[in-house]
Amino acid sequence: MDGFEIHDPRFAAFILPNAPLETLAEGFRWCEGPVWFGDRDELLFSDLPNDRVMRWSEHGGLSVFRTPANFENGHARDRKGRLLSCSHRGRCITRTELDGTITVLADRYEGRRLNSPNDLVCKSDGTIWFTDPPYGIQTDYEGGKQVSELPARVYRLDPGTGHLTVVADDFEGPNGLCFSPDESRLYIAESGLQFAAEPTRHLRVFVVGSGGALSGGRVFHTVEPGFSDGFRCDVDGNLWSSAGDGVHCIDPSGKLLGKILTPGTVANLAFGGRERSRLFLCVGQRLMAIYVNQRGARLL
Repeated sequence: MDGFEIHDPRFAAFILPNAPLETLAEGFRWCEGPVWFGDRDELLFSDLPNDRVMRWSEHGGLSVFRTPANFENGHARDRKGRLLSCSHRGRCITRTELDGTITVLADRYEGRRLNSPNDLVCKSDGTIWFTDPPYGIQTDYEGGKQVSELPARVYRLDPGTGHLTVVADDFEGPNGLCFSPDESRLYIAESGLQFAAEPTRHLRVFVVGSGGALSGGRVFHTVEPGFSDGFRCDVDGNLWSSAGDGVHCIDPSGKLLGKILTPGTVANLAFGGRERSRLFLCVGQRLMAIYVNQRGARLL
């Protein structure tokens, strides 16, 4: 089928033959960090090198949500519906309050500055989990050259107390992350060192224990071509991952079910729209979308 690769018959049921891959907006430098606001029927995403956060809606089209944006990358929502953001330039995690003011939630660990938080997710208990590779402080293109003070790690933040905990420290370049629908698993992408000859293409899976402790960390799947940057789970626990040739759908055992092929590298994605069955894709310089016959896991 044009535009798709079916590697397992189960993936055919997710495809809608009359639902095309659509370009919603273009002309960006590099799109990242999409997050859906169902209560406002709109998508926010970063045009990272242009230092702005954009807003798109079916009826309102495209507009600028925030600029300058301190080179924000990944976004999520907390349990009260507020926007959470990863700032490369500010080297911090922020929360946009309902009145529009911005609160810095975390910018240091044991007195040392974070690197450049990349992606984040909010668990049902309100804790915020995020990756902190050095990518945003290694060039001027996505934040500005600065000196790294900490190793690349994955953190858990309790926004009530401000307490920051290291939950994984055996990564060179932790990138996207996502909980399974029942939050028993945490998937984390390992994309390696930014200037390596070849990226690391691993998706790793951890078991989430009591108190938020992680165990395991085995390689769950290897993404190729390209590597896994951002991803989301659907209601059945399948992982929909960005890749060099589009979106790869991977079942909970790590098997590739199929691909949605795109005209460029997908950096990140989010389920949204009616019933969370529209997949929004950050494809290089374009924002694209496609309806699928599967619903994204509820995040809020």
